[in-house]
Amino acid sequence: MAATAVSTLERVESYLPERSLRIEELAEHLGLRRAALGVFRKFYGLDRLRFDPDLPLSDLLRPAARAALATLPDGAHVSYLIYAHTTQAVAPPDVEVAQALRADLGLESAEAFALSQQACVSSLGAIDVAGELLRADGDPDAYALMVTGEKAYSPVVQHVPNTAIMADAAAACLVTLDGRGDRVRSFVTRTLGEYAEWLELTPEQNTEFGERYGARIAEVINQALAEAGLALDDVELVIPHNVNLLAWRQTIKELDVPAEKVFLDNVPRYSHTFASDVFVNYTTLRDEGRLTDGAHYVLVSVGLGATFGAMVVTHHRPGEPQT
Repeated sequence: MAATAVSTLERVESYLPERSLRIEELAEHLGLRRAALGVFRKFYGLDRLRFDPDLPLSDLLRPAARAALATLPDGAHVSYLIYAHTTQAVAPPDVEVAQALRADLGLESAEAFALSQQACVSSLGAIDVAGELLRADGDPDAYALMVTGEKAYSPVVQHVPNTAIMADAAAACLVTLDGRGDRVRSFVTRTLGEYAEWLELTPEQNTEFGERYGARIAEVINQALAEAGLALDDVELVIPHNVNLLAWRQTIKELDVPAEKVFLDNVPRYSHTFASDVFVNYTTLRDEGRLTDGAHYVLVSVGLGATFGAMVVTHHRPGEPQT
């Protein structure tokens, strides 16, 4: 029996608007008092974020997508464009963002659609879906382009009480099968439907969710590692979402690993950027020369609703032979 083709991440790109603000500059816009901002800064570790309300969504999405497409090999083609987003409404009802993005990128022959069911985990989920679609097609020259990014277009969307302040960013990932990029070794999600009505949760439910947050992330990470045939000691870094430092300190304790095992440098730089976090963090590490060829990494995110997701990848530096 032939081995199953493995999804590979051929190129990951990200884009952040130039406009950078301190969280205090959003106090009036978000209706936050000094005490609440103090909690976000002192305990949650937030400092700055990228936020440009005048930047159209198309201009946010385009740079990372085009940069990823620029690495498409000669003779290859994009069969699928998947737009992964967190909030249900990202544009006026008469605008299909995936279709508009397909036209903007000149990918008329690609099938374009959006995924948002897993909230901030949707970008990782879209990579998994892309791999399944490519395997079903069996076309060795086919690629999928996953694009993620959305605007913090209102205070209701931008401020997640007692959790995060959302920011602008976008990312794109070019996916194929058995390519020369990072090999996807496993992907695990767990959805807890009892938290689906996030804004309507009782105080008791909110408390329970917070108290068990770290343990649930740790469970998903460990399951993903087990399915990849690895242990946590085999992993170079956990590359997480940027929800806040407090949540990740709790998770680090549950994982029983040194704090430096989890990449948190971008939490105070960029805050939480919906489903783009893990790819913004990935490109930061890559551009700083901190991704090691042949090393294993865990991409982790949590989406309101509530979905916990972890993807294990083995990094491959372009230009080196795949082993």
